[in-house]
Amino acid sequence: MLERAEPLCLLGAGKMGSALLNGWLGWGFDPGAVTVVDPGLDAARRTEFTDRGITVVSSMEEAGTREFRAVLLAVKPQMMGNVLPSTGVIAGPETLVVSVAAGIRLDMLGAAFPRSAVVRAMPNTPAQVGMGMTVAIGNERVTSDFHALAGALLEAVGKVAWIEDESLMDAVTAVSGSGPAYVFLLAECLAEAGRKAGLPADLAETLANQTVAGAGVLLDGGAIPAATLRQNVTSPNGTTAAALSVLMADDGLQPLMDRAVEAARLRSIELG
Repeated sequence: MLERAEPLCLLGAGKMGSALLNGWLGWGFDPGAVTVVDPGLDAARRTEFTDRGITVVSSMEEAGTREFRAVLLAVKPQMMGNVLPSTGVIAGPETLVVSVAAGIRLDMLGAAFPRSAVVRAMPNTPAQVGMGMTVAIGNERVTSDFHALAGALLEAVGKVAWIEDESLMDAVTAVSGSGPAYVFLLAECLAEAGRKAGLPADLAETLANQTVAGAGVLLDGGAIPAATLRQNVTSPNGTTAAALSVLMADDGLQPLMDRAVEAARLRSIELG
């Protein structure tokens, strides 16, 4: 399926763009069919790409005027206003355009690519290790073939879920798009709590990081719900129960997380 995206243009080779590109290449995508457009690449990264057979240019003018089969927009949301006006020329009726920029709505993307099928997607940073979670929605031009092609491109870095109501995307961004940062903060806080409890700082950090990573593996696949996994490790009147009595109190973790997700959701709306 991925070969049906050739030739492909990737606008933006930052962490997310590079993660997607590595996922495609790992699945056998032809590097010679990829053009990367990124004016910010340093010499070392440019050489890294060209040594793999990827075409690298600094501007849309250098990319030419040919129409690509797939265009992946991986630039920062704040840059979209400058990028979109110059990209329409490379996307035609047979082009799939996928944007992974937070807050940029389908109507804005559709106006920039009026002849193309457009998918708005929100991946997250675990895509860098093939464990991403992406939520996507397409416009009216996304046929079943384009839907399948977009799915193949996004599944190269993890799981994909599709929605039909774009208004949900702000909440998606708040939960899974920003969510890895919440988990990293949890690891930081757990390590700091361990240090305050008397552990050496390096040991506390190792214990916290590996505990979070291992718990994530247990969650992966969704065979056992998080609530059940929590109950399985909680003995009545034990140490875990004592800790959870604090975390699950009326002023504990849930109301704090509710406020955090709502703040992120509102900011996503502002960005759009």
